[in-house]
Order: sequence, then C-alpha cells, then structure tokens
Amino acid sequence: MNLMKKLAAAAAVSFALGAHAAPTDALPTTGTLVVVPAYGEVKHANDQAVVMLAIEETDKDKAAAASRVNSKMKQGLEIVKKEDPQASLKTQGYYTYPVYPEEIVLANGRPAKQPRVPTSWRVGQYLEVTTTSLDKLPKTVAAAQKIMTLNSINFGLKPETTKQLDDQRIAATYKNLNERIASIANAMGRKVGDAVLDTVDFEGSGNYTESRPAAAPMMMRMKTADTADVAEPSFEPGETTLQMQLVGKVRFK
Repeated sequence: MNLMKKLAAAAAVSFALGAHAAPTDALPTTGTLVVVPAYGEVKHANDQAVVMLAIEETDKDKAAAASRVNSKMKQGLEIVKKEDPQASLKTQGYYTYPVYPEEIVLANGRPAKQPRVPTSWRVGQYLEVTTTSLDKLPKTVAAAQKIMTLNSINFGLKPETTKQLDDQRIAATYKNLNERIASIANAMGRKVGDAVLDTVDFEGSGNYTESRPAAAPMMMRMKTADTADVAEPSFEPGETTLQMQLVGKVRFK
C-alpha cells in the first residue's frame, strides 16, 4: 500500500513538472490599444523675484496713524524706484482696524461687562515689487528696509522665459512617450514598427499651467521703522522645474 502511494505521488510530481516546463502560447496583440502616460521636465534658473514690503503704524488717533503710513509709503516708493527703476510696483492691502484692550475677567471666571472701546488703531499697507534685477535685489531691499518691513519674497521665472521653455518641455515629454512605447512593444514581443500612434492628449492628466501662489498679505505687528542703515540681506534665487504630462494611445497592427 505504501508503495502504491509513493508511485502515485511520484507520478503527480512528474506531471506537474512537465506541465510547468511546457511552453505557454503568448496572448495575441493584434489590434491592441495601449494607453501610455509620459512625463517631461525642464529646469531653469529663476530670473524674477516678487517682493512684498509692508508698512504698519499704531496710534490712538486713527488719522495720525494713516497719515504716517501714507507718508512712509510714499518714501518707500521713491526709494525702490531709485534703486530699481525697471521694477514693477503695485500698492495693495490697505487696512485699518481697531485695537481693543484685553477683557477683564471677574473672580467667577466671567468677563466683565464693559463697552468695547478701542484703545488705538492699526493702519498698514503693502507694496508688491516685481523685478528681474536680481543682482540689485539685496541692495534694493536693504534700502527699502530703512522705511518698510520685508514681508515675503518669491523667486520664479519671467513669463517670457516660461514661454521660451515650452518647446524644450514638449520635446522632452514626447521623447519620453517614444521611449515608453519602445519598452512596451519589447515587453509584448512586438516591433516598434508595428505600433501606430493613435492619439496624443497633452491634457490627459489635468491642467499643467505653472502658477506661483501670490504672497498673501499678513496682518502683523511691526515696530515703527527708523532710518538707520540696514545690512543687505542674502538671497539665493534657485531654479524652477517646469513639468508636462501627456497620454498617448498606441494601437498595434
């Protein structure tokens, strides 16, 4: 009985090995439609900066605070124009709001009922500076900081530069598509010449427009600026990577 079981087991193993070793037929690929995603990117050194400068004043007299802000903004504009005549300037985000005293809390933990009367007024305004003179930027900002406060700075590419890079970006993406098609054809045991490009969708993965988020003006407490000299800040513009995606449909003959 044991001999019969051993023989049966050996036969089963032999059958399994034979079935595994037998060649399998490849799936037919004639007329197959293959969807191929492709990617491409180009890099370029940043050649534009968007600087957000700010002025804020606090005073019991709202008019006095507004007057100082208006006067200092005018001075700041003159300084920036002098240091960087080619820069594009835009004032924005003018705000005025009251400053209230802290609430008085009674012994029972409840706030005391008292009229909300402002103790002072906070007035401010922002100046957006867009410039391509990156070599002058540290000096320009340092000069402006005698009057204003540096709120934010963002580096990026000029619209003209982005437009010039479009040809390179498209070429890189299309090259990647061809490389992927060749790899897929090889994996399927087909020749690249058997593949016919049916569709190329440059919007296949969504919207690829590069957009820099605008620096959101932030309410912030700032000390009254003095006219002392300010050391030049250090900036590294870095680079921007422009990406593109497409989807190609390939049909095999």
